[in-house]
Amino acid sequence: MQHFNANIPLLFGIATISLTTGYYLGQISPSLGRKDKIQEILQNCKEKATLEQQQYEEANSEENNNNHNDTNSSDLDEENTDSEEDEDIESLSLNDIPGEVRMALVIRQDLGMTKGKIAAQCCHAALACYRKIATDPKKVSYNPAMTQRWLMGGQAKITLKCPDKETMDELYAKAISLGVNASVIHDAGRTQIAAGSATVLGVGPAPKAVLDQITGELKLY
Repeated sequence: MQHFNANIPLLFGIATISLTTGYYLGQISPSLGRKDKIQEILQNCKEKATLEQQQYEEANSEENNNNHNDTNSSDLDEENTDSEEDEDIESLSLNDIPGEVRMALVIRQDLGMTKGKIAAQCCHAALACYRKIATDPKKVSYNPAMTQRWLMGGQAKITLKCPDKETMDELYAKAISLGVNASVIHDAGRTQIAAGSATVLGVGPAPKAVLDQITGELKLY
């Protein structure tokens, strides 16, 4: 009897583990009905996305027909793009400069963009800079060593304010003169601001010491 009583905690523990294991196995292996429900949801998503895509293409087709005789004004309406004047700059000479590597995103203040709009434009600028320096070995701007330093350092980015396009143009010219890649983002003009407006200037990635020579006088956004 004493032997049986001594095994009670052990038996209770085994029973608890069995029940817990059974519960989680039930969660991991959904029933057939649940699988059917998931498939139904995914099918509905596919149908909705297909319909939206068709409506979008029809709307674009109609707009293109209406603007057929105005090709110059429609060129910038397709999407946010880098500036046509952007240059691919060789930044290999900057690799010998030690310290933290950053990317600067300079935002125009005179356009009155909302925070959501600014966030989207900054994403465009960051991606444009990254594409210049990291994705195409055939580009003059390709610099895997600088890219690696930036990635390993946490992909540091800083957002800054500039008052107007004139100031943004000066910052761009200064970046190019110092061998730092830069990209100006122009808006498509479908929402808040006029088509072709320069919204955000992306600079770098480059050593902080060099970026400070370009954007050191700007205030944080």
